[in-house]
Amino acid sequence: MPYERKPATTPLFTVSGGLLVIAARTAPARRASTNPYRRLLATPGARAFTAGNLIARLPSGMFSVSAVIMIAGTRGSYALAGAVTATGLAATALVAPWTARLVDRYGQARIAVPATAIAVLGSLALLLCVHYDAPAWTLFAAYAATATTPNTGGMSRARWSHLHRGDPAALHTANSFEQAADELCFMLGPALAALLCSVLFPEAGTLVAATLLMTGVLIFAAQRATEPPVAPRTHAGSPLRTRGMPALLTAFLATGAVFGSMEVVTIAHAGGAILALQAAGSCVAGLLYGSLRPATDIRRRLLICLAGMTALMSLPLLAAASTPSLLALAAALLLAGAATAPTMVTGMTLVQRLTPQGQLNEGMTLAVTALLGGIAAGSATGGWLVEHTGQVTGYAAPVCAAALALTAATTGVRTPRSR
Repeated sequence: MPYERKPATTPLFTVSGGLLVIAARTAPARRASTNPYRRLLATPGARAFTAGNLIARLPSGMFSVSAVIMIAGTRGSYALAGAVTATGLAATALVAPWTARLVDRYGQARIAVPATAIAVLGSLALLLCVHYDAPAWTLFAAYAATATTPNTGGMSRARWSHLHRGDPAALHTANSFEQAADELCFMLGPALAALLCSVLFPEAGTLVAATLLMTGVLIFAAQRATEPPVAPRTHAGSPLRTRGMPALLTAFLATGAVFGSMEVVTIAHAGGAILALQAAGSCVAGLLYGSLRPATDIRRRLLICLAGMTALMSLPLLAAASTPSLLALAAALLLAGAATAPTMVTGMTLVQRLTPQGQLNEGMTLAVTALLGGIAAGSATGGWLVEHTGQVTGYAAPVCAAALALTAATTGVRTPRSR
Protein backbone atom coordinates (compact mmCIF):
# COMPACT_ATOMS: atom_id res chain seq x y z
CA MET A 1 0.00 0.00 0.00
CA PRO A 2 1.21 3.60 -0.54
CA TYR A 3 3.02 5.03 2.39
CA GLU A 4 2.79 8.49 3.98
CA ARG A 5 5.79 10.70 4.54
CA LYS A 6 6.75 10.93 8.21
CA PRO A 7 6.43 14.40 9.74
CA ALA A 8 9.62 16.43 9.69
CA THR A 9 11.27 16.71 13.12
CA THR A 10 13.21 19.97 12.59
CA PRO A 11 11.62 22.60 14.91
CA LEU A 12 10.48 26.01 13.72
CA PHE A 13 11.93 29.03 15.67
CA THR A 14 10.21 32.44 15.87
CA VAL A 15 10.01 35.47 18.20
CA SER A 16 6.73 36.77 19.67
CA GLY A 17 6.57 39.61 22.23
CA GLY A 18 10.23 39.31 23.10
CA LEU A 19 9.90 35.57 23.71
CA LEU A 20 11.53 32.82 21.71
CA VAL A 21 8.87 30.37 20.54
CA ILE A 22 9.78 26.86 19.39
CA ALA A 23 7.09 25.08 17.34
CA ALA A 24 7.07 21.67 15.76
CA ARG A 25 7.28 21.65 11.99
CA THR A 26 4.87 19.23 10.34
CA ALA A 27 5.26 18.30 6.68
CA PRO A 28 2.11 17.58 4.73
CA ALA A 29 1.42 13.89 4.25
CA ARG A 30 1.98 12.50 0.79
CA ARG A 31 -1.30 11.88 -0.95
CA ALA A 32 -2.07 8.28 -1.71
CA SER A 33 -1.99 7.47 -5.40
CA THR A 34 -5.35 7.05 -7.08
CA ASN A 35 -3.82 4.95 -9.87
CA PRO A 36 -4.68 1.31 -9.08
CA TYR A 37 -1.66 -0.01 -10.99
CA ARG A 38 0.73 2.26 -9.13
CA ARG A 39 -0.76 1.07 -5.85
CA LEU A 40 -0.45 -2.52 -7.05
CA LEU A 41 3.23 -2.22 -7.94
CA ALA A 42 3.89 -0.44 -4.63
CA THR A 43 3.33 -3.79 -2.90
CA PRO A 44 6.68 -4.78 -1.30
CA GLY A 45 8.56 -7.09 -3.66
CA ALA A 46 6.05 -6.76 -6.50
CA ARG A 47 8.26 -4.90 -8.93
CA ALA A 48 11.10 -7.40 -8.60
CA PHE A 49 9.07 -10.52 -9.31
CA THR A 50 7.08 -8.71 -12.02
CA ALA A 51 10.29 -7.75 -13.85
CA GLY A 52 11.57 -11.32 -13.79
CA ASN A 53 8.20 -12.68 -14.86
CA LEU A 54 7.92 -10.33 -17.83
CA ILE A 55 11.38 -11.35 -19.04
CA ALA A 56 10.41 -15.03 -18.71
CA ARG A 57 7.03 -14.53 -20.36
CA LEU A 58 8.19 -12.72 -23.50
CA PRO A 59 9.59 -15.96 -25.04
CA SER A 60 6.13 -17.54 -24.90
CA GLY A 61 5.32 -15.63 -28.07
CA MET A 62 8.72 -16.35 -29.63
CA PHE A 63 9.32 -20.10 -29.46
CA SER A 64 6.72 -21.40 -31.93
CA VAL A 65 7.36 -18.66 -34.50
CA SER A 66 11.13 -19.17 -34.18
CA ALA A 67 10.75 -22.94 -34.58
CA VAL A 68 8.60 -22.59 -37.69
CA ILE A 69 10.99 -20.12 -39.34
CA MET A 70 14.05 -22.16 -38.36
CA ILE A 71 12.70 -25.54 -39.50
CA ALA A 72 10.96 -24.32 -42.64
CA GLY A 73 13.97 -22.24 -43.64
CA THR A 74 16.46 -25.08 -43.36
CA ARG A 75 14.30 -28.11 -44.25
CA GLY A 76 12.04 -26.37 -46.77
CA SER A 77 8.86 -27.84 -45.28
CA TYR A 78 6.16 -25.90 -43.50
CA ALA A 79 4.32 -29.17 -42.97
CA LEU A 80 7.23 -30.53 -40.92
CA ALA A 81 7.52 -27.24 -39.02
CA GLY A 82 3.81 -27.24 -38.21
CA ALA A 83 3.86 -30.87 -37.12
CA VAL A 84 6.81 -30.26 -34.78
CA THR A 85 5.19 -27.26 -33.10
CA ALA A 86 1.86 -29.11 -32.83
CA THR A 87 3.66 -31.97 -31.08
CA GLY A 88 5.15 -29.52 -28.59
CA LEU A 89 1.71 -28.02 -27.96
CA ALA A 90 0.20 -31.44 -27.33
CA ALA A 91 3.04 -32.39 -24.99
CA THR A 92 2.59 -29.15 -23.08
CA ALA A 93 -1.11 -29.85 -22.62
CA LEU A 94 -0.22 -33.19 -21.00
CA VAL A 95 2.78 -32.13 -18.90
CA ALA A 96 1.87 -28.60 -17.75
CA PRO A 97 -0.79 -29.57 -15.16
CA TRP A 98 1.65 -32.02 -13.54
CA THR A 99 4.37 -29.37 -13.42
CA ALA A 100 1.91 -26.96 -11.80
CA ARG A 101 0.91 -29.57 -9.24
CA LEU A 102 4.57 -30.00 -8.28
CA VAL A 103 4.89 -26.22 -7.97
CA ASP A 104 1.95 -26.14 -5.55
CA ARG A 105 3.38 -29.01 -3.52
CA TYR A 106 7.07 -28.09 -3.35
CA GLY A 107 7.20 -24.36 -4.11
CA GLN A 108 7.80 -22.17 -7.14
CA ALA A 109 11.57 -21.83 -6.83
CA ARG A 110 12.28 -25.54 -6.24
CA ILE A 111 10.31 -26.68 -9.30
CA ALA A 112 10.31 -23.78 -11.76
CA VAL A 113 14.10 -23.51 -12.09
CA PRO A 114 14.86 -27.18 -12.92
CA ALA A 115 11.73 -27.44 -15.09
CA THR A 116 12.85 -24.39 -17.04
CA ALA A 117 16.36 -25.80 -17.40
CA ILE A 118 14.94 -28.97 -19.00
CA ALA A 119 12.81 -26.90 -21.37
CA VAL A 120 15.77 -24.71 -22.35
CA LEU A 121 17.88 -27.80 -23.04
CA GLY A 122 15.08 -29.05 -25.27
CA SER A 123 15.09 -25.78 -27.23
CA LEU A 124 18.87 -25.89 -27.61
CA ALA A 125 18.67 -29.53 -28.69
CA LEU A 126 16.15 -28.56 -31.37
CA LEU A 127 18.47 -25.80 -32.54
CA LEU A 128 21.41 -28.21 -32.84
CA CYS A 129 19.32 -30.89 -34.57
CA VAL A 130 18.14 -28.38 -37.17
CA HIS A 131 21.59 -26.86 -37.64
CA TYR A 132 23.36 -30.21 -38.11
CA ASP A 133 20.58 -31.73 -40.25
CA ALA A 134 19.65 -34.49 -37.79
CA PRO A 135 16.83 -36.93 -38.67
CA ALA A 136 13.32 -35.50 -38.55
CA TRP A 137 12.26 -37.59 -35.55
CA THR A 138 14.88 -35.83 -33.39
CA LEU A 139 13.09 -32.53 -33.97
CA PHE A 140 9.89 -33.94 -32.50
CA ALA A 141 11.71 -35.39 -29.49
CA ALA A 142 13.65 -32.20 -28.79
CA TYR A 143 10.64 -29.89 -29.04
CA ALA A 144 8.53 -32.21 -26.87
CA ALA A 145 11.07 -31.66 -24.06
CA THR A 146 10.07 -28.00 -23.94
CA ALA A 147 6.72 -29.08 -22.43
CA THR A 148 8.21 -28.72 -18.94
CA THR A 149 8.20 -24.92 -19.31
CA PRO A 150 6.41 -23.67 -16.17
CA ASN A 151 3.35 -21.46 -16.41
CA THR A 152 5.05 -18.21 -15.42
CA GLY A 153 1.85 -16.21 -15.80
CA GLY A 154 0.05 -18.57 -13.45
CA MET A 155 2.84 -18.37 -10.88
CA SER A 156 2.71 -14.59 -11.00
CA ARG A 157 -1.08 -14.60 -10.51
CA ALA A 158 -0.62 -16.99 -7.58
CA ARG A 159 1.73 -14.47 -5.95
CA TRP A 160 -0.78 -11.65 -6.39
CA SER A 161 -3.50 -13.89 -4.93
CA HIS A 162 -1.29 -14.61 -1.91
CA LEU A 163 -0.28 -10.97 -1.38
CA HIS A 164 -3.81 -9.56 -1.76
CA ARG A 165 -5.97 -12.35 -0.43
CA GLY A 166 -9.21 -10.91 0.88
CA ASP A 167 -8.96 -7.82 -1.36
CA PRO A 168 -11.10 -8.44 -4.50
CA ALA A 169 -10.43 -4.98 -5.94
CA ALA A 170 -6.64 -5.44 -5.80
CA LEU A 171 -6.93 -8.94 -7.28
CA HIS A 172 -9.07 -7.58 -10.10
CA THR A 173 -6.40 -5.00 -10.91
CA ALA A 174 -3.66 -7.64 -10.65
CA ASN A 175 -5.43 -10.02 -13.01
CA SER A 176 -6.02 -7.18 -15.48
CA PHE A 177 -2.35 -6.25 -15.31
CA GLU A 178 -1.33 -9.86 -15.93
CA GLN A 179 -3.67 -10.19 -18.91
CA ALA A 180 -2.33 -6.97 -20.42
CA ALA A 181 1.18 -8.36 -19.95
CA ASP A 182 0.13 -11.55 -21.76
CA GLU A 183 -1.22 -9.55 -24.69
CA LEU A 184 1.90 -7.39 -24.82
CA CYS A 185 4.20 -10.43 -24.88
CA PHE A 186 2.17 -12.18 -27.56
CA MET A 187 2.18 -8.97 -29.57
CA LEU A 188 5.93 -8.31 -29.30
CA GLY A 189 7.22 -11.90 -29.14
CA PRO A 190 6.43 -13.04 -32.69
CA ALA A 191 7.68 -9.78 -34.18
CA LEU A 192 10.95 -10.01 -32.23
CA ALA A 193 11.40 -13.66 -33.21
CA ALA A 194 10.83 -12.94 -36.90
CA LEU A 195 13.24 -9.99 -36.77
CA LEU A 196 16.01 -12.00 -35.10
CA CYS A 197 15.65 -14.97 -37.46
CA SER A 198 15.66 -12.80 -40.58
CA VAL A 199 18.32 -10.23 -39.65
CA LEU A 200 20.80 -12.49 -37.82
CA PHE A 201 20.47 -16.23 -38.55
CA PRO A 202 17.60 -18.77 -38.49
CA GLU A 203 18.48 -20.10 -35.04
CA ALA A 204 18.73 -16.64 -33.41
CA GLY A 205 15.08 -16.47 -32.33
CA THR A 206 15.23 -19.78 -30.47
CA LEU A 207 18.59 -18.94 -28.89
CA VAL A 208 17.46 -15.55 -27.60
CA ALA A 209 14.12 -16.91 -26.39
CA ALA A 210 15.83 -19.69 -24.41
CA THR A 211 18.22 -17.19 -22.82
CA LEU A 212 15.40 -14.82 -21.84
CA LEU A 213 13.32 -17.66 -20.38
CA MET A 214 16.10 -18.99 -18.18
CA THR A 215 17.17 -15.51 -17.06
CA GLY A 216 13.65 -14.40 -16.24
CA VAL A 217 12.78 -17.52 -14.26
CA LEU A 218 15.99 -17.23 -12.23
CA ILE A 219 15.16 -13.60 -11.35
CA PHE A 220 11.55 -14.50 -10.58
CA ALA A 221 12.45 -17.50 -8.41
CA ALA A 222 14.99 -15.46 -6.44
CA GLN A 223 12.20 -13.29 -5.00
CA ARG A 224 11.42 -15.65 -2.13
CA ALA A 225 9.70 -13.03 0.07
CA THR A 226 6.63 -12.92 -2.19
CA GLU A 227 6.47 -16.64 -2.98
CA PRO A 228 3.25 -18.29 -1.77
CA PRO A 229 3.77 -20.80 1.03
CA VAL A 230 3.83 -24.47 0.11
CA ALA A 231 0.44 -26.10 0.58
CA PRO A 232 0.32 -28.93 3.11
CA ARG A 233 0.07 -32.35 1.54
CA THR A 234 -3.52 -33.47 1.34
CA HIS A 235 -5.50 -36.07 -0.55
CA ALA A 236 -7.47 -33.40 -2.38
CA GLY A 237 -8.30 -34.36 -5.93
CA SER A 238 -7.82 -32.35 -9.06
CA PRO A 239 -9.47 -28.90 -9.27
CA LEU A 240 -11.43 -30.45 -12.14
CA ARG A 241 -13.70 -31.98 -9.52
CA THR A 242 -14.74 -28.59 -8.21
CA ARG A 243 -18.34 -27.76 -9.01
CA GLY A 244 -18.49 -25.40 -11.97
CA MET A 245 -14.86 -25.91 -13.03
CA PRO A 246 -15.53 -28.27 -15.99
CA ALA A 247 -17.98 -25.78 -17.53
CA LEU A 248 -15.54 -22.92 -16.97
CA LEU A 249 -12.71 -24.86 -18.61
CA THR A 250 -15.04 -25.61 -21.53
CA ALA A 251 -15.55 -21.87 -21.88
CA PHE A 252 -11.76 -21.41 -21.87
CA LEU A 253 -11.46 -24.13 -24.52
CA ALA A 254 -13.96 -22.32 -26.75
CA THR A 255 -12.24 -18.98 -26.09
CA GLY A 256 -8.97 -20.52 -27.24
CA ALA A 257 -10.76 -21.58 -30.43
CA VAL A 258 -11.67 -17.92 -30.94
CA PHE A 259 -7.99 -16.96 -30.83
CA GLY A 260 -6.75 -19.85 -32.97
CA SER A 261 -9.34 -19.49 -35.73
CA MET A 262 -9.05 -15.70 -35.85
CA GLU A 263 -5.27 -15.95 -36.23
CA VAL A 264 -5.31 -18.44 -39.10
CA VAL A 265 -8.17 -16.79 -40.99
CA THR A 266 -6.67 -13.31 -40.68
CA ILE A 267 -3.23 -14.48 -41.83
CA ALA A 268 -4.84 -16.09 -44.88
CA HIS A 269 -6.96 -13.01 -45.60
CA ALA A 270 -4.65 -10.10 -44.86
CA GLY A 271 -1.30 -11.29 -43.52
CA GLY A 272 -0.02 -11.66 -39.97
CA ALA A 273 1.03 -8.07 -39.24
CA ILE A 274 -2.54 -6.86 -38.87
CA LEU A 275 -3.07 -9.30 -35.96
CA ALA A 276 -1.05 -6.95 -33.76
CA LEU A 277 -4.07 -4.62 -33.75
CA GLN A 278 -6.21 -7.27 -32.08
CA ALA A 279 -3.58 -7.78 -29.39
CA ALA A 280 -3.22 -4.01 -28.97
CA GLY A 281 -6.97 -3.58 -28.50
CA SER A 282 -6.99 -6.35 -25.93
CA CYS A 283 -4.01 -4.89 -24.05
CA VAL A 284 -5.57 -1.42 -23.77
CA ALA A 285 -8.98 -2.82 -22.84
CA GLY A 286 -7.39 -4.98 -20.15
CA LEU A 287 -5.67 -2.02 -18.51
CA LEU A 288 -8.86 0.07 -18.61
CA TYR A 289 -10.90 -2.82 -17.24
CA GLY A 290 -8.49 -3.21 -14.34
CA SER A 291 -8.90 0.43 -13.34
CA LEU A 292 -12.66 -0.02 -12.83
CA ARG A 293 -14.30 -1.27 -9.67
CA PRO A 294 -15.44 -4.84 -10.38
CA ALA A 295 -19.07 -5.89 -9.96
CA THR A 296 -19.76 -8.20 -7.03
CA ASP A 297 -21.50 -10.94 -9.04
CA ILE A 298 -18.56 -12.44 -10.92
CA ARG A 299 -20.68 -14.98 -12.82
CA ARG A 300 -22.85 -12.22 -14.25
CA ARG A 301 -19.72 -10.26 -15.11
CA LEU A 302 -18.31 -13.24 -17.02
CA LEU A 303 -21.53 -13.71 -18.97
CA ILE A 304 -21.59 -10.03 -19.93
CA CYS A 305 -17.98 -10.23 -21.11
CA LEU A 306 -18.65 -13.38 -23.16
CA ALA A 307 -21.76 -11.82 -24.70
CA GLY A 308 -19.73 -8.75 -25.62
CA MET A 309 -16.99 -10.93 -27.12
CA THR A 310 -19.56 -12.83 -29.20
CA ALA A 311 -21.00 -9.58 -30.54
CA LEU A 312 -17.64 -7.94 -31.29
CA MET A 313 -16.22 -11.05 -32.96
CA SER A 314 -18.84 -10.58 -35.66
CA LEU A 315 -17.25 -7.27 -36.71
CA PRO A 316 -14.34 -8.82 -38.68
CA LEU A 317 -16.83 -11.07 -40.47
CA LEU A 318 -18.98 -8.07 -41.40
CA ALA A 319 -15.97 -6.02 -42.46
CA ALA A 320 -14.49 -8.78 -44.63
CA ALA A 321 -17.88 -9.54 -46.23
CA SER A 322 -18.85 -5.95 -46.97
CA THR A 323 -15.64 -4.33 -48.18
CA PRO A 324 -12.16 -5.30 -49.42
CA SER A 325 -10.65 -2.43 -47.40
CA LEU A 326 -7.92 -3.55 -45.01
CA LEU A 327 -8.50 -0.36 -43.02
CA ALA A 328 -12.04 -1.50 -42.18
CA LEU A 329 -10.76 -4.94 -41.20
CA ALA A 330 -8.05 -3.37 -39.04
CA ALA A 331 -10.63 -1.29 -37.16
CA ALA A 332 -12.84 -4.36 -36.72
CA LEU A 333 -9.93 -6.39 -35.31
CA LEU A 334 -9.02 -3.58 -32.92
CA LEU A 335 -12.57 -3.48 -31.56
CA ALA A 336 -12.85 -7.28 -31.46
CA GLY A 337 -9.65 -7.48 -29.44
CA ALA A 338 -11.13 -5.12 -26.84
CA ALA A 339 -13.48 -7.90 -25.72
CA THR A 340 -10.92 -10.62 -25.08
CA ALA A 341 -8.93 -9.16 -22.17
CA PRO A 342 -11.96 -8.43 -19.91
CA THR A 343 -13.22 -11.95 -20.63
CA MET A 344 -9.88 -13.53 -19.74
CA VAL A 345 -9.45 -11.38 -16.63
CA THR A 346 -12.88 -12.32 -15.31
CA GLY A 347 -12.40 -15.97 -16.22
CA MET A 348 -9.05 -16.18 -14.44
CA THR A 349 -10.52 -14.47 -11.38
CA LEU A 350 -13.28 -17.08 -11.33
CA VAL A 351 -10.69 -19.87 -11.63
CA GLN A 352 -8.89 -18.46 -8.60
CA ARG A 353 -12.11 -18.43 -6.59
CA LEU A 354 -13.12 -21.95 -7.57
CA THR A 355 -9.70 -23.50 -7.01
CA PRO A 356 -8.63 -24.50 -3.47
CA GLN A 357 -5.93 -22.17 -2.13
CA GLY A 358 -3.23 -24.85 -2.16
CA GLN A 359 -3.84 -25.73 -5.82
CA LEU A 360 -3.85 -22.30 -7.47
CA ASN A 361 -1.01 -23.02 -9.89
CA GLU A 362 -2.63 -26.26 -10.99
CA GLY A 363 -6.03 -24.63 -11.43
CA MET A 364 -4.71 -21.76 -13.53
CA THR A 365 -2.52 -24.10 -15.57
CA LEU A 366 -5.60 -26.19 -16.37
CA ALA A 367 -7.21 -23.01 -17.71
CA VAL A 368 -4.13 -22.25 -19.84
CA THR A 369 -4.08 -25.86 -21.07
CA ALA A 370 -7.73 -25.54 -22.10
CA LEU A 371 -6.83 -22.35 -23.97
CA LEU A 372 -3.98 -24.09 -25.79
CA GLY A 373 -6.23 -26.96 -26.78
CA GLY A 374 -8.80 -24.49 -28.05
CA ILE A 375 -6.18 -22.59 -30.03
CA ALA A 376 -5.08 -25.82 -31.72
CA ALA A 377 -8.68 -26.81 -32.53
CA GLY A 378 -9.53 -23.30 -33.69
CA SER A 379 -6.46 -23.15 -35.94
CA ALA A 380 -7.41 -26.44 -37.58
CA THR A 381 -11.05 -25.38 -37.99
CA GLY A 382 -10.15 -21.96 -39.36
CA GLY A 383 -7.68 -23.46 -41.82
CA TRP A 384 -10.27 -25.98 -43.05
CA LEU A 385 -12.88 -23.27 -43.55
CA VAL A 386 -10.45 -21.04 -45.46
CA GLU A 387 -9.43 -23.88 -47.74
CA HIS A 388 -12.91 -25.28 -48.41
CA THR A 389 -15.31 -22.34 -48.08
CA GLY A 390 -13.22 -19.19 -48.53
CA GLN A 391 -11.43 -16.61 -46.42
CA VAL A 392 -14.48 -14.49 -45.61
CA THR A 393 -16.53 -17.47 -44.43
CA GLY A 394 -13.65 -18.44 -42.16
CA TYR A 395 -14.43 -15.43 -39.97
CA ALA A 396 -17.61 -17.22 -38.89
CA ALA A 397 -15.48 -19.62 -36.81
CA PRO A 398 -14.51 -17.06 -34.09
CA VAL A 399 -18.14 -15.96 -33.78
CA CYS A 400 -19.38 -19.53 -33.34
CA ALA A 401 -16.60 -20.32 -30.87
CA ALA A 402 -17.43 -17.25 -28.77
CA ALA A 403 -21.11 -18.23 -28.77
CA LEU A 404 -20.12 -21.73 -27.60
CA ALA A 405 -18.10 -20.22 -24.74
CA LEU A 406 -21.12 -18.13 -23.72
CA THR A 407 -23.39 -21.19 -23.81
CA ALA A 408 -21.00 -23.28 -21.70
CA ALA A 409 -20.67 -20.54 -19.09
CA THR A 410 -24.41 -19.89 -18.98
CA THR A 411 -25.35 -23.51 -18.43
CA GLY A 412 -22.59 -24.73 -16.14
CA VAL A 413 -20.72 -21.95 -14.32
CA ARG A 414 -21.96 -21.11 -10.84
CA THR A 415 -21.02 -18.32 -8.46
CA PRO A 416 -18.44 -19.72 -6.01
CA ARG A 417 -18.80 -19.42 -2.29
CA SER A 418 -16.62 -16.79 -0.61
CA ARG A 419 -13.33 -18.11 0.78
